[in-house]
Amino acid sequence: MRALLTRLEQAAVLDRAGDRLQRGVLAVLRPQRVRDVLHGVWLGHPLHPALVQLPVGAWVSAAILDLLPGQRRAATALVGVGTAAALPAALSGLNDWASLAREQRRVGMVHAIANGVGVLLYGGSLAARLAGLHAVGRTLGFAGLSAVSGGAFLGGHLAYKQASAVNHGIPELRQLSDGWYAVADLAALPERTLHTRRIDEVSVLVYRNGDQVSVLLDRCAHQGGPLGEGELVTVRGRDCVVCPWHGSTFQLGDGRVVHGPAANDQQVLPTRVVGGVLQTRLP
Repeated sequence: MRALLTRLEQAAVLDRAGDRLQRGVLAVLRPQRVRDVLHGVWLGHPLHPALVQLPVGAWVSAAILDLLPGQRRAATALVGVGTAAALPAALSGLNDWASLAREQRRVGMVHAIANGVGVLLYGGSLAARLAGLHAVGRTLGFAGLSAVSGGAFLGGHLAYKQASAVNHGIPELRQLSDGWYAVADLAALPERTLHTRRIDEVSVLVYRNGDQVSVLLDRCAHQGGPLGEGELVTVRGRDCVVCPWHGSTFQLGDGRVVHGPAANDQQVLPTRVVGGVLQTRLP
């Protein structure tokens, strides 16, 4: 299985179709507001893994009911609910997929294909049940559950092995020990300019606006891009930084994500000034 997954990650043959699909997704979901909603920016958490709970839960419950006598009506209702709920889950997943690295998109494509086959099988299962062909409906339902289970396995590989939709900045915190760290002389920090400093082996982004000074992890939460090389912008009256890699935008004052593809806030570190020296520590 390990060898098979490694070959899938390295399957460059998928890139031609993947690149076309990526361009299509980005073209259809062009408004930034739509993409932010589907990423889960408003929630502060990736939306796709939250949405998949409903179809998967409904389908697993339907499979259990299919093994019990006298539960045809309830099982049919659950298959219908799961199939309908799969559509927004798939849309949010495609939106996230379009912002991933190429080797992640390869696995993601097969993940999407497996789930797509599962949805088609469940659609057929629902049609068969409504037509009174419950034996056929059950068979198609179990086949659909097998397909989406394979897709879920690949989704777990994307998250846990390939670090898709996780906060890439957080591992930096594990390199810091407790205590305060000197960052810079406060008087030497120009205002409204992005600065990077290192504390131990961790790069941090320092931003000063008058008496307000913020220290954030420099690695972008989305894919680890260097925020210190990003663009300083103003969004709704607040100073923000735009990641140079994929355009994720964060408020510099509190790290809150403003625009995706990041759905997690950027980690902000506590600060204090002692003897004119800016210090920071672990949250």
